[in-house]
Amino acid sequence: MRRGIAATALVASLALTATACGGDDSEGAKSSSGGKLSGTVTWWDTSTVGSEDKVFKALAEGFTKKHPDVKINYVNVPFGEAQNKFKNAAQSGSGAPDVIRSEVAWTPEFADLGYLAPLDGTTALKNEKDFLEQAAASTKYNGKTYAVPQVIDTMGVFYNKKIFKEAGVEVPGTIAELKTAAQAIKDKTGNTGMYLRGDDAYWFLSFLYGEGGDLVDAEKKQITVDNAAGVKAMKVVKDLVDSGAAKTDATDGWNNMQTAFKEGKVAMMINGPWAVADTYAGKEFTDKANLGIAPVPAGSAGQGAPQGGHNLAVYAGSKNLDASYAFVEYMSSAEAQTQVAEELSLLPTRNSVYSEPKVAANEIVGFFKPAVDKAVERPWIPEGGSLFAPLVTEYTKVLTGQTTPEKGASTAGDAYRKLLDGWK
Repeated sequence: MRRGIAATALVASLALTATACGGDDSEGAKSSSGGKLSGTVTWWDTSTVGSEDKVFKALAEGFTKKHPDVKINYVNVPFGEAQNKFKNAAQSGSGAPDVIRSEVAWTPEFADLGYLAPLDGTTALKNEKDFLEQAAASTKYNGKTYAVPQVIDTMGVFYNKKIFKEAGVEVPGTIAELKTAAQAIKDKTGNTGMYLRGDDAYWFLSFLYGEGGDLVDAEKKQITVDNAAGVKAMKVVKDLVDSGAAKTDATDGWNNMQTAFKEGKVAMMINGPWAVADTYAGKEFTDKANLGIAPVPAGSAGQGAPQGGHNLAVYAGSKNLDASYAFVEYMSSAEAQTQVAEELSLLPTRNSVYSEPKVAANEIVGFFKPAVDKAVERPWIPEGGSLFAPLVTEYTKVLTGQTTPEKGASTAGDAYRKLLDGWK
């Protein structure tokens, strides 16, 4: 940990205060005596509104069939707001949920701050050995388990098969092939080859890994985002935009990208399994067979895509810990994960679920599972979730011509050195 003794003591104090006060949205706490569960469990879900949230809300409500005296207070919190909103609520000891759907990089940060309840020895970790090893890795911190893996993911290229057929091109396997295919698509159909999301640095990682780079080297405590590979990755994405192979944006990237792809204005986008349900809602994909998914095109060092996903974590200050543990166990059970995989094509974190007939037959799951096995694991450090804010600022500036790839990488590296005090 990079904080000093005073900061550590403050965090410990806040955690104890939070535990004593509990969240305002909980009620009717039960002791750990094995008695009947009751009261309220507030769950902050961060899934996509309009597609994923409907499935998760219905699934959560099913918990009350098993425990009729427990009320589930479902709250969908926008993903982009959830990290800071949870930290603010947990720090103040007021308004935090009992359970949060935490992006994998947030989990070690929340645990380091003392905001999460350890789950070792609780009902939340039922059948723990069934979890994928790489999915469980993000739930551990300082020898304890602070979350349960709910879904795991990575990224691939989504492409419009109809446009590809009209343009007479094959799915690109490299950046060079991507540029060639994009030019043919423009010449034959008038469409842009790819929509490159420019307001979220997570979309930059596949290019960074493809050039052999990374954000940091956690083992050596070194900043690597601004080394030669990092600069090369910035040049690659900039060239895709400058050459016309891709269009980009500085704001509202998700909606702009999804709309352009669903309406057939672009032939490709880089995305993950979380986007499948929303993509199928587009007019271009009323015939689901028109959606193709392939590995992200390789850079000079090879093909790379980040490991992502979401965990379920319990707030340390919850007034209803027993019911919260039971809720997490229910939402991460093999039965729940099977339903989520069937309805949303999200990847399970339990090995056993992949042998379920409908899951095994799901083409989206069938593509992304091998991709996840090869995905680049991100650094599970408390500051991991904070690495994206300074990077996205420079990434956006590079794509929109406000700075150079060299300057952008250098500025991001300087910001990391301030964030990770003592790292080189």
